[in-house]
Amino acid sequence: MRLIHCRSTSIIMNFYFEAVNVLDKLDAKKGSIKGIIASVPEKNRKRTAALVIETLKYKQVLNEVIDAAQLLKQERKITSRNLALVLVHDLLLAGGIQAGEGPIKQAVLRHRTRLQSEFTRLKVKRGVKRNEELAQTDDARAASIPRYIRVNRTCWSMEEALKTFQAQGFESGDPLASSKAFKQDEHIPDLLAFHPSVRFTEDPLYLSGKVILQDKASCFPAYILAPPASDKAVVIDATAAPGNKTSHLCAIMQNKGKLFAFERDRKRFSTLKTMLSRAHCSNVEAVNSDFLTISPDDAKYSGVTHILLDPSCSGSGIVNRLDHLLDNEQENEADTERLNKLAAFQLKMIRHAMTFPSVQRIVYSTCSVHAIENEHVVRQAIKSEEAKSGRFRLGRKEEVLPTWKRRGISEEMDDPADADSVVRCSPGEDATNGFFVSLFVRMTDKDAEQYSAEQASKRKTMEDPDRSGEQRAAKRR
Repeated sequence: MRLIHCRSTSIIMNFYFEAVNVLDKLDAKKGSIKGIIASVPEKNRKRTAALVIETLKYKQVLNEVIDAAQLLKQERKITSRNLALVLVHDLLLAGGIQAGEGPIKQAVLRHRTRLQSEFTRLKVKRGVKRNEELAQTDDARAASIPRYIRVNRTCWSMEEALKTFQAQGFESGDPLASSKAFKQDEHIPDLLAFHPSVRFTEDPLYLSGKVILQDKASCFPAYILAPPASDKAVVIDATAAPGNKTSHLCAIMQNKGKLFAFERDRKRFSTLKTMLSRAHCSNVEAVNSDFLTISPDDAKYSGVTHILLDPSCSGSGIVNRLDHLLDNEQENEADTERLNKLAAFQLKMIRHAMTFPSVQRIVYSTCSVHAIENEHVVRQAIKSEEAKSGRFRLGRKEEVLPTWKRRGISEEMDDPADADSVVRCSPGEDATNGFFVSLFVRMTDKDAEQYSAEQASKRKTMEDPDRSGEQRAAKRR
């Protein structure tokens, strides 16, 4: 019995250590809350997510209590602040630490009276009666973003989905105005928008893969890449986990052809496979490898015509109702250095994709709002040797979601006119998370001639400012 009890205690403490690991990664800015939690093994994910999110909600308060009680100074067994945070959270706010009588739990319990006293003193100081009043409030921008779900057309049709939701009592209308209103998106045909309070994580439609929880902006890359629904199609998703964009590509391809989904991280690869299975993706081959190590000369990938690149980024555009809980300090030199490293990696991904002999279209996207990861990467990519030798150009506006109004930042492009070739989403303003999407297209001989003529005309206009003014005046007339 003693052995069983010890094992049980160890398992529960491992749950706390899993939560600490997530918090450590968030402190190191290794991703968004949602993204990092997605890498937690599925059997522990729901419980770990709940503890992490609740701890972050009360983080400021818990830190004050821990410091006032001098817990970290007096207890060497509490090896990190994040470990103290999750344990003190459960002690004060969740009815007690959920673990057996191990040494770490005892180290906290020795200070229970002082911790509870400091917690009570802080509530009096702030003039609150209920613990909930101490929690950090929601990001106001989240209220302006609907709950988006993508109808998975590998399972059923949009018509069937609309009838199902109407039968559940939902009515066509403004999803931000009523919890019973929903509407079909005007830009992404398979997307439906609901009130932010509507939950689908336990819904049978989600659990069966008929609907995918996916932000609107996250649907842009696959939609813009537009791979063909053909048995001969060969497509790559270069950084596939957790799998939302992969499953979207699969749906667009109607489960035809071949879709290679790369993910180098073992845990995220497991998450990817689970997602693809739930989404009924039968044309996908998941590959636990780094896309950058794949040779374009490998016969297996020689027929690839479409590549989706959504590499690691700062995640600065993500609102997702969770990341407001993180400390948002002003950008410093360390942040700038991190962004530069990310941008170098992102550029490397694009240049590698351009070396695949049959590739015709490459989409590059980020969930970042920083120009250094967006416009700057694109302008370097289009000037690269790979772009020149492969005869790649930026997709024209009519090829890149032409009805979307917000485009790139013209001041951040070498040619201001190229800003129309890329798409931006602004969190809090476009009813989406922050996002950026660009398209690179390999030119045919005829396309190359037209492109060369356009570039020559631009250079001539720049060299003759008077003529440029005349042209603008004529255009206005």
